[in-house]
Amino acid sequence: MLAGMEPALVQSLQDRRPQIRGRWLELLRAAPATSPLANPDLLDHLLDPTMEEVLGALREPPARAAVARARVFDTIRSACECGRNPLLEFFVAGEQALIEALVVAQAGGPAPDFATRNIAVAELYLAVRAIAQTQVDAFCSLCQHRPPGPPASPPGPATSR
Repeated sequence: MLAGMEPALVQSLQDRRPQIRGRWLELLRAAPATSPLANPDLLDHLLDPTMEEVLGALREPPARAAVARARVFDTIRSACECGRNPLLEFFVAGEQALIEALVVAQAGGPAPDFATRNIAVAELYLAVRAIAQTQVDAFCSLCQHRPPGPPASPPGPATSR
């Protein structure tokens, strides 16, 4: 079970929010738009609350259930049957921007030991992907491009990218 990210690293990410937001938007603009709703200008309003949700999740040790539900983005993406969910690329871009900021934060202080560094990265992936799974699933539940019938059940949990 993961113990939670060190508070100093979470604070460093909090302090870098403007840079993370800018990079997230830059990566989002570079991603292919899967639908008109995937326009970065339409998704811009989601950046701040999503970042707050991720940082809040990083402040707390993850629940065992959240660890069990964490999925890789390929699994999250495969649960979207039409591939038009604008949140798919939104979270991939956000994860990259946050990981980049974490690397910068770790490089700016004393060199973390191997375990501490790995825990921080794992915690960040877990937080982003748990939030992504919830939000992507919610958006997909409203999709008008979904085939009729019961929703496809996503594959089981995975632990690597």
